[in-house]
Amino acid sequence: MIGNTGGVQRVDKSRNLLVGIGGAILGGAVGYFVFMWAAHHGFYALMLPGGLAGAGAGFFVTNRSIPRAVLCGAFGVVLGLFAEWRFAPFIADNGLSYFVGHVHQLQTITLLMVLGGGILGGWLALGRQRVAQPG
Repeated sequence: MIGNTGGVQRVDKSRNLLVGIGGAILGGAVGYFVFMWAAHHGFYALMLPGGLAGAGAGFFVTNRSIPRAVLCGAFGVVLGLFAEWRFAPFIADNGLSYFVGHVHQLQTITLLMVLGGGILGGWLALGRQRVAQPG
């Protein structure tokens, strides 16, 4: 008898993608607030928002997914830039559009930390292939 396992696999992958995105939003929110708290206490942990977004995405899923990793990596970069803007906007204009237009003027270490948070987030969101236990 031939079963329709392709449909079940597609539904499982879609569910894992949605669960991963929800985990990324939750982890990213925690990362943003922890970054802001740490920054106000003298610690500049700009990789936290992106890294925790990826950790949240990868924690709740049961499969490896490159699309989820790419989405979470991009989300981590955007979230890192947003956190930087909220913490230290430009003096000339503190608006988001001005910040985005002048992001190339940020210090190199800031850009590297934002990129590092995105890479870490993508790697952690990749997930791992879980092996079924016999029995």
